[in-house]
Amino acid sequence: MTKSLPRPDRIRRAIELLRNETTDKFDDVVTFSAHEFTDPELAQRERDLIFGEVPSIIAHGSEIAKPYDFMTVQMPRNNVLLVRQKDGGVKAFVNLCRHRGALLEDNEKGRCRFFSCPYHRWSYDPDGSLRMITRDNTFGDIDRGKFGLVELPCEERHGFIWIIDNANASIDVAGWLGPEMDAILGGYDLAELVCFRAAGFDEPTNWKIMQDAFLDGYHIQYAHPNSAGKIIHTNVMAFEDFGRHCRFIAPRKSIDRWLEEDPGDRSLDPYVTETHFLLPNSTLLRQPDHFQLLTFRPHPTDPTKSRMEQRLMVPRLEVSGMAEDHWNNRWEKNWEILLTVLHSEDFPLLRNSQQGMGSADAGDMLLGRNETANQVFRRETKRLLAKGAPPS
Repeated sequence: MTKSLPRPDRIRRAIELLRNETTDKFDDVVTFSAHEFTDPELAQRERDLIFGEVPSIIAHGSEIAKPYDFMTVQMPRNNVLLVRQKDGGVKAFVNLCRHRGALLEDNEKGRCRFFSCPYHRWSYDPDGSLRMITRDNTFGDIDRGKFGLVELPCEERHGFIWIIDNANASIDVAGWLGPEMDAILGGYDLAELVCFRAAGFDEPTNWKIMQDAFLDGYHIQYAHPNSAGKIIHTNVMAFEDFGRHCRFIAPRKSIDRWLEEDPGDRSLDPYVTETHFLLPNSTLLRQPDHFQLLTFRPHPTDPTKSRMEQRLMVPRLEVSGMAEDHWNNRWEKNWEILLTVLHSEDFPLLRNSQQGMGSADAGDMLLGRNETANQVFRRETKRLLAKGAPPS
């Protein structure tokens, strides 16, 4: 565990690392095996013991900003219906009619004052209570209070909506984040931002391969020579380990002018990108003028598939000082750059990685001392899985 250091100190540490052509490192190289990305039994344990036990982010609050706004999400264990309540709170439900199990809502997003099942037209209020049984005089007597929608633990904190994918769990996001990371996120005023764009992609790749790629400052020069490699230094990370979570600063190449010149009291914030790993499955990128959130979830049944979701969170138009056209054009251009990098550079490499992991004789593989955030991800997911292991 490390204490959170002031940002200017961390940026100056990154400059020192850059001057010395090194990076923060862990003590040892660790090994891993290909079966961790292909094994159906392990994948089931991850769905139950990770996503069914701990909070993970599924949306930014601005995506369902008004009462009765809703969105649907496929989680590893449940189809989820997320609804903004009349009082401004948020609830999450299993997206399934309690009559015969039909999917209650198949639209990705919308606004609805009640939800009506397309099969027999049973309906539910936004708070999940059973509103109406069609032709109830012929159906028979039931306790309606027991047949509302199944609720999942849900909490809105730091601008994000978090759930645990297990109706029998309880949620405490602050407790899960821990005091350091909770304070870090609290300092960003993320609830004051707006999600400019969000998109999801279903990929033929294990979720851990996907998550690993977006914690990795070691590949930038090689996998992204014409995009990020031109902007960000490779394999230079000023790293902080908070146990479950971590963060690191990577210097942009624009910082190079300060390698020989003392910046004094000048703010160096515009010269770095800061990455936060939020266990189990989120990478939050702090850019000089906005945030990006990347989340990775296992497929409900297939260990060789996953879903990645990307969100771009920016200052609201009314506080940005920009004209509306300029605001839209600026963030639309940024969004298109992100999509291009994902689809032309990241995704093809990660699909190939999954194919390679399918080799019967793959042998052991390695995470280096320099791959600090990747080591935290592996260490902490193993801890979560070990908690649910039967006694030996």
